[in-house]
Amino acid sequence: MAPGRSGLDLGPEWTRRWTATWRTAGNEASCTVRDLAHTRIADATPMRWFSWRRAQRHRPGLQFLVSTGRHHGTESLEEARLLLALDFAANLVDVVSQPMRLRFDTTTGRRGHIPDFLAVTHTGAWLIDVRPWALIEPKDLEAFAAAAEVALVCGWHYVVAAGWKKHVTATLDVFSSQRRALSDPLALRPRLLAAAAQDGGTFGELADAAPFPPLARAQLLHLLWHRQLGIDLSQPFGDRSVVIHSQGGER
Repeated sequence: MAPGRSGLDLGPEWTRRWTATWRTAGNEASCTVRDLAHTRIADATPMRWFSWRRAQRHRPGLQFLVSTGRHHGTESLEEARLLLALDFAANLVDVVSQPMRLRFDTTTGRRGHIPDFLAVTHTGAWLIDVRPWALIEPKDLEAFAAAAEVALVCGWHYVVAAGWKKHVTATLDVFSSQRRALSDPLALRPRLLAAAAQDGGTFGELADAAPFPPLARAQLLHLLWHRQLGIDLSQPFGDRSVVIHSQGGER
């Protein structure tokens, strides 16, 4: 049983009692969880504003995503990192920050919860909460369990992003430095793709073997972000990372 699920009231007709509220064009709309799967929540706008105030302990902001061509609101650096990972790895179509307010029943009363993101990808929709492990409390586990039940009813995936391997955020930061449109006046990109496909090699070897190695590094990072080249992401990234040619095209 998922942590926190034992505290939920999942008795008969719970999908008719639990509700979701979202905003579209400044107006709020609601429906039961039973009907939520048939509602275009992906067109919603955030339920909360992303603003600064004195003595604030978290850092809200806007994260630009290449996949959507727009900025998306975040309430913390952890949420910004999650969006960057989605932009790179999730085959992303769209994402809504703070997509809805869930109202659900527990054994002690009625509660509310606003998940952090609803991400629409080519392989399905993901309802996502972001909370570092050290900050998760029992009441959070109950809210996460409720969100997981709602996602299951709607045919979505659900996940809590509670932490990353130490090297992941550093690797994504490096890749993302060249994620936007990048010109190639020296035609380095075809050379690098051909070299990776024919002989392979490490990131450093491919860059140093190309004309103008500093510019070749930028082009390699661009190709890695757009998945035309690949590396083993389970290991820290560096000049010794082995680069492989991807069969997929430009995303």
